[in-house]
Formats: sequence, C-alpha cells, structure tokens
Amino acid sequence: MTRASYRSDWIALVGITAALALVPLLLGGSGHYMRLASLTLIYMVYAVAFNVIFGHTRQLFLCVGALAGCAGYVSVVLTARYGFSPWATMPLGIACAALLGGLFSYVSVRRGLGIIFVGIVTLVFSMIFHQLVLGLRTFTNGETGIDTSALAPSLLASTPASYYAILVLLACSLLLYLLLLHSRAGTAFRAIADDELAAELAGIDVVFYKVLAATIGSTLLGAIGVVHAWYGGFISPSVYSLVSIDVVVLVSLLLGGMGTLPGPVLGAILFAVLDEIVRPLGRLNVMVYGMLMIVLVITFRRGLVDMFRRLLSSRTRRA
Repeated sequence: MTRASYRSDWIALVGITAALALVPLLLGGSGHYMRLASLTLIYMVYAVAFNVIFGHTRQLFLCVGALAGCAGYVSVVLTARYGFSPWATMPLGIACAALLGGLFSYVSVRRGLGIIFVGIVTLVFSMIFHQLVLGLRTFTNGETGIDTSALAPSLLASTPASYYAILVLLACSLLLYLLLLHSRAGTAFRAIADDELAAELAGIDVVFYKVLAATIGSTLLGAIGVVHAWYGGFISPSVYSLVSIDVVVLVSLLLGGMGTLPGPVLGAILFAVLDEIVRPLGRLNVMVYGMLMIVLVITFRRGLVDMFRRLLSSRTRRA
C-alpha cells in the first residue's frame, strides 16, 4: 500500500483513540451510558477480529461468539471450579480460542472448502458449543450461568477505569491490524481476497496466510471474550449466542466497511445507536437486523468508510 494510505491509517488510529478517550468526560459519569459505551468498545474489538478473518481472507467464521465463549468459559470455569486466579486463566482461554480458530482455517483450506461451506461448518460448531455448555451443567451451570462478579468483584468493574482498560485493548487491536495490513502478510491477504487461485499461482502460501489470519483474529476474539465474561459480571450461553455476537458483528462490519481500519469502529457505533432505537421492539429487533443485513449485502457491500473515501476523492479531483 502507498505511504499516503499508511499515513492516513495512522491518523485514523490516533484520532479514533483520542476521540473515544473523551467519551467518559462527555457522559458525565452516567452509569448506564458508561456501561453502554464499554459494551460498544467490546463489540468494536469483536468486529476488528472478524475483519482480519473475513474482511481480508474471506473466511466466513460464523462462530465469533462461540470462539469468544470458549475463551470466556475456560477462564471462568477454571476460576470458579478450581480456584485459579482469573489473571492465570485468561491466557489459557485466549490460547484455546486461537488454537480452535487456526484449526478450523487449516482444515477448511486443506479440504478446499469455499466461503459458504466454511460458514456452514463454523455455524455447526457454534451450535455444538451452545449445546456443550448446556450439557456440561456441572461445570458451566447450564442456562443459569455463572456470576463472575462474585468470583472477582473488583475485576473490570463498571467504572471509567474499566472503560479505559477496554479502550487500551481496542487500540492494541487496531495497532496490530494496521501493522499487519501494511506488512508482507497484508499484501498476501489482499491478493488472496482478490483472487485466491491467482495468489497461489503467484507463489503466495495461501494455507499459511489464511491460517495466520484466522489465528490472529481468533486470538483477538479470545482476548475480548474473556474481558466480556469478567466485565459483564455474568456468563451464560446467551451472552455468546449467534444473535448476541455474530449478527451484531456482521451488521457492524457491513455498515462500517470490510477491509478498512475505521470500519469496525464506525459500524459498532452505528449499531449501538440502532440497537437503542429498536430496543422497544423486543425480540422483533432480530428481524430488523436480519433485514438490514440483507439490504447491506445486496446494495451496500463496501460500507460507509469506502463511500466517504470516494466522496472525498471526487471532491479533491474537482478542486
């Protein structure tokens, strides 16, 4: 990519971090809105991770919530049942998500599975994960869930400090994404996204780079998955369900723009606003998200970031 693109991504990263750092000051200490802002940051990290996996290597992982849930449950269950420190179990949960994501990618690439079949396989895993959590009731407490606030009351409590802790994780995720995008791996990702066969003929190790993208993305999912578990104060299968995580991430990424640095951030903010608007509809909000996803896929695949860039480019040419 060009130096101008590299510079603009750095400006976007610094601008996003600085703007989000001001949010607690603007909210004036409101507990409800601080919690909403923190959850929005969490979904931003989910979207950044999915952007690495799907936005650049076209691996449709419909198990974002399941991978994050694996990390969250490993951390919480080891703490609740065996008395380990949460800080010791978090890396184990993250490693579990990274290994599973890398394994799914390796198997799908080796078997030559297309984007639809990868989506089906990972969707099935998401269902298996949900049933497994319900079945292992002795460890997971089933649908009742586990109160994580009782295990570590001071860990990621709902305060401005926890908001900034999650913001640091988001900034690190965006920095990793930026460095990855402007490295040799980023060049390989773009070639694979454009034409996988042509990339392979050009000498790019498609298997390695797809597995790399999936492993990095799944590591980020694991990291934010354990944060989600401890920050929320409660963990259950519904926290990591397809509707709660995967649908939100897909809509956010399609809204903001796949394959861009600001896309996941902008998309998550817009989704948070939309979610507050449709909240009175209750369970019908899922229908709204489904319809929106269909419209976005058919008519608006490149997202708002790309639209803004094209508008800015056209105005620059006219000037």
